[in-house]
Amino acid sequence: MKVECTRLPSGLTVVTEKMPHLESVALGVWIKSGSRNELEHEHGIAHLLEHMAFKGTRSRTARQIAEQIEDVGGEVNAATSTETTSYYARVLKDHVPLAVDILADILTDSVFDEEELAREKNVILQELGAADDMPDDVVFDKFSAAAYRDQTIGRSILGTAETVMSFTPADIREYLSRNYTTDRMFVVAAGAVDHDAFVRQVEERFAGLPQKPSSTPQMAKAIYSGGEVRETRKLMDSQVLLGFEGRAYHVRDFYCSQILANVLGGGMSSRLFQEVREHHGLCYSIYSFHWGFSDTGIFGIHAATGDEQLPQLVPLILQELRRVAESVDQKEIERARAQIRAQLLMGQESPAARAGQMARQMMLYGHLITNQELMDRLSNITTDRLTDLAGRLFFDTVPTLSAVGALTSLASLDEIAASLSTKAPVSAGAVG
Repeated sequence: MKVECTRLPSGLTVVTEKMPHLESVALGVWIKSGSRNELEHEHGIAHLLEHMAFKGTRSRTARQIAEQIEDVGGEVNAATSTETTSYYARVLKDHVPLAVDILADILTDSVFDEEELAREKNVILQELGAADDMPDDVVFDKFSAAAYRDQTIGRSILGTAETVMSFTPADIREYLSRNYTTDRMFVVAAGAVDHDAFVRQVEERFAGLPQKPSSTPQMAKAIYSGGEVRETRKLMDSQVLLGFEGRAYHVRDFYCSQILANVLGGGMSSRLFQEVREHHGLCYSIYSFHWGFSDTGIFGIHAATGDEQLPQLVPLILQELRRVAESVDQKEIERARAQIRAQLLMGQESPAARAGQMARQMMLYGHLITNQELMDRLSNITTDRLTDLAGRLFFDTVPTLSAVGALTSLASLDEIAASLSTKAPVSAGAVG
């Protein structure tokens, strides 16, 4: 497999990886801009733009966009996240020019028709309602809002009914012109792709993209605050998220944080799964995660359980946080590294996963990271580094607590924080 990268005179970056054994190509456009790049009054506009891009251009109707890609057996979609947005397609190798043409068309020549906008607003209102009906989604939205209180990074990607309904075509164009510029866009393809031919197609069809604007509002620096938010609902279970300030992509402790999340709650062999779920049977789901952003991060533990289990569940989680800050076995690190390596290599067998991986690396680091470079970084993580990081993460920052469900027996954030601050053994009676 061969990776090639070309930076066009316009500033647009094109990256490909040829996978000769394939007959298909996964390709897309990744933009280093997401919901966090919205201005205060634009809450939800990044996601709305992603929807509206497929609703018609000056040369294609919304139906023609769908039909033309599906006429050749292909597929096209998009996604919005906190710091990035992507538009991507998968087609057989002979139809790459068509996919490039469609992606360029929707990103450079969309009309944002008033009638289509009105219909799509109603679709997003339904999406908002569906998300509110899913407690496991609600708890994550509330978690982010509590961790980064009153900040754009802490807002939900979907926006609110009020903000979504307020947007006009002019508002969408303003956001697009400010953020969809060649200096922050990457066109990536993986599979049966010829780099030189792909570069020529991209250069021709994406010539209409604006270059870096003369002035762009500075993205506000994220400030982790921590805090508590809970919503009582009549449910059969309770969704609980306990979190701490994590690490940004670029800092030394980022990969260490990933390993720590894996050791603590990254799979069926992890500490939380074995102790909380298997040994004590206190929940039906539990795992830990670490999200990295450009200037901050968040470390979290999610559990889904019944209200009657909460008095025992929370102290047991805190006990495991204490234990991982005291000692980690070398075998646990090796298992976590093996899992990350397997995920990395398995992902590279999928052209869609590989294209996304290359795009993320280019956006985050400005260059591609080889498998060996990643494994070298992971190999430098020792048991002492993990326990030191765990102590700083879990005991030196204000925690964040988010919960949805029947919460009558859930401890308060103050009680949890007090328990963590003492570093004393925790029992069911000590918390909650």
